[in-house]
Amino acid sequence: MSKLISPSDLRFFMTLASAGSLSAAAREQGVSPAAVSRHLGLMESRLGSPLINRTTRRMSLTPEGEIYLEHARKIMSDIEGLESQLLGATAVPQGLLRVNATLGFGRSHIAPLISRFTQQYPKVDIQLQLSVNPPPSGDDAFDICFRFGNPPDSRSIARFIAANKRVVVASPAYIQQHGAPQTPQELVQHNCIGIRQGDEAYGLWRFTSTKGKGKNQTTAAENVKIRGNLTTNDGGAALNWALDGHGILLRAQWDVEKHLASGELVPLLTAYNSPDADIYAIYAERHRTSVRVKALIDFVAGAFQHR
Repeated sequence: MSKLISPSDLRFFMTLASAGSLSAAAREQGVSPAAVSRHLGLMESRLGSPLINRTTRRMSLTPEGEIYLEHARKIMSDIEGLESQLLGATAVPQGLLRVNATLGFGRSHIAPLISRFTQQYPKVDIQLQLSVNPPPSGDDAFDICFRFGNPPDSRSIARFIAANKRVVVASPAYIQQHGAPQTPQELVQHNCIGIRQGDEAYGLWRFTSTKGKGKNQTTAAENVKIRGNLTTNDGGAALNWALDGHGILLRAQWDVEKHLASGELVPLLTAYNSPDADIYAIYAERHRTSVRVKALIDFVAGAFQHR
């Protein structure tokens, strides 16, 4: 008697749900769309229920498909957790890891680290997707998301990777021509480069300053609505504009540190602080015991600690 559900079916359906379409799942598995459709049809026939709604434009899960996917992820996670406990320290990271990071940071920092990681752990396959904005909280398309700023809700686990300040910078050429602001409010007199990313209020730069010491210490907050003739949703493009002398930029320290060290950019308003953009690795609770997830996060965290 044939089984209604097999481990290969669970892995197949997880890949299909993550890919978002039959053709994308076929490309990921190296088979034809017809083979994917046939495998899915056999699964649905055995179960007696449709798992996927097929339309000409998109694919969506049926209620039965949602239940199937939820249990498939839990079962495969439990299997991996059992293997990890039985093998202990001898467990070798292997399998697929789907990783997300923001464009500039992912290209400059995460991608090179993944190159080194796969040299050390060749049995791990990594799919890296770079995006302007982080995926929504609860999105199951990725196993690990490297992101800036406060962690999302408690449904996910957030592992602190490294501290990261935001700094105000400009090129020496811009400062020579337009001068340097001495207070945040003076930014309204300057050309500032705007970045539209994530859920942050566009064009609003926040600052705090501390005065006094001990019990007499006070903190003042200032919000400035900046203006300028250049705006983008890509941090790399904004950085290049700042390097070309087009205006003042507020950017994460990791993105501009080498340009500050070389003198291509100059720090401004150093007596004021802007909200930190600390770096976190975000992953789902079910990956807590995953050897490959832990291995990559430990590898990235270790690399940043040694910088």
